[in-house]
Order: sequence, then structure tokens, then C-alpha cells
Amino acid sequence: MWWNSRRLVWLNIMVNRNSFWLVLLFIPLSLLQHNRSIAETELVIAPLPESLGQWYKPANKRQVWLHTMFALRRELQAIDDYAAEEEPALMQKWSAKFVEHFRKLPEMVPEWRDEIEMDEVLRLETASGSADFKTVRSAVSRLRRNCRNCHREYRALAALKYRSPDFSKIEISDAGGEVKAYGEFMERLSNIVNRIKIASEDQRWSRAVDASASLRNELRGLARSCESCHKDDLSRERILGEASERTLDELAQALVKQQAKTSGRKLGEAAVVICARCHGIHRTMSDSRNFLFD
Repeated sequence: MWWNSRRLVWLNIMVNRNSFWLVLLFIPLSLLQHNRSIAETELVIAPLPESLGQWYKPANKRQVWLHTMFALRRELQAIDDYAAEEEPALMQKWSAKFVEHFRKLPEMVPEWRDEIEMDEVLRLETASGSADFKTVRSAVSRLRRNCRNCHREYRALAALKYRSPDFSKIEISDAGGEVKAYGEFMERLSNIVNRIKIASEDQRWSRAVDASASLRNELRGLARSCESCHKDDLSRERILGEASERTLDELAQALVKQQAKTSGRKLGEAAVVICARCHGIHRTMSDSRNFLFD
């Protein structure tokens, strides 16, 4: 058996009350060739604090935590820029904003109180007040490092849990008016696409044409469900807009004309323009979210 120089051979995820354990076992080629020993790498992923959820939708009307992070990043940049330019008044203005926002963090998420560098904030505040530009920039650098450490551990998990789509509560009416759960509806779409492919390959053109019409109707129902999250038409148009309608028209025409090669190509285009484009944005994050948190 031949192996790549580093090949993932086993992934085992164990969940306990305190953390997720991802155990990744890699087999380097050199070890396989000599003694077949296995190098094990263990990665511990800390759970998100419960209090964080109150600062994200739907528990909150706004994405408060997210916008607080945006503000802190902007304020640190302004402080650093004005310290470099030795502009004390503007540096102090932005320092005051930063200190005010940063001191709210342990109140917002008490579980992170010990991880938040309040001493460094005091150092920044003192240095800014005395126009000690060098110390200000040093404090900014240390605070940015503190931010990176926290983001490395928690940002991806927070994005998955609080900002990725949750389709479990969405229901869609199919072309016959029957209300279906989102997952059931998507399974139906997959079956219709395969029915088109099977029927055209077996030259059962009438069945393929009917399935193509059914696919179009069901996709229109799917498009209406986009309003659950998207409040404008732009996102829906990108995936289920004119380009998709045109591709479906061309697919239907090829099926009516019994053009096997063209219909196969157009079905593939529809799968990319509609299915893969949507899945690339939504399904990967949704599946990851469900895997880790549901």
C-alpha cells in the first residue's frame, strides 16, 4: 500500500461536558517505511461561554458582540495611527473610546474575565494621558496579541454557532401545497435532479421533461424561503435569479428536443449555478454548526 507523505487516517471526536476533543492521527511516510509508528496530535477546543449568546441574534435584536469587536479594532487602529503621527489629542480621543468599550467586555462575558488584559488597558490609558507615544504603541501591540489569542480559540466557533444558518425551523410549501421541513424539501429537490438525469440517460424524454418542470416549480418555492434570512432580493437573485432561470430554460429545451449531450451539460450547469453555489455558502457552515452544537 502506498501513502502520501502525510495522510489523515483517522478522526475521532469525543465530546464531554467541558470541551470538544479532536484527535487527529497522521502517518508520516518515513515512519511507515521504518517502524510503522503513529504520531498523534491532540487539539483541544474550548466551549463557548453561555453568556456570549445573549449578545447575538436571535437572543438580541442586534449583533452587539460583533459590532463591539468592530469598534475595538477600529479604535486600536486609530490609536496606533495617531501615536505614530504623534497627534496627542486625537490619540486620546480614540483611547477613551477604546477603554470604555474594552472595560465592558468582562461584564458582557464574565467567563472571560480572567483572560481579558485589563492591566494593559490601564497602561494604555495612562500612557495616552501623558502623551507617551512609545508606550501607547507598545500597549496597542500587546492588546492586539491578546485579541488574536482569543480569536484563534473562539472566533470560528462563535461564527458557526451564532452567525451560520439554522434551517431546522424553516418549512417550505412544495408545488402541491404540502408543507415540508427544510431537509425533507431539499431531499425532494435532489431526487428530482437525479430523476432528470436517469430519465434522460434512459431516453425516457417525457419523464425527464416533466421532472424538469417540477424542478423549476420547486425552486421557485425554495426562493421564497430565502426571505427567512435575506431581507433584500440581491442574495436570492445571485443563486435563483435570471441566470438560473435561463439555465433551466435551456435544459428544458434540450430535453424537449431529446438532445442527450446538451441536456446533460445544462443539467450540470444548473447543478453548479444553483445547487453548488448555494451549498458552498450555506450548507458547509450549517452542517458544521449542527455537527458541533446540535
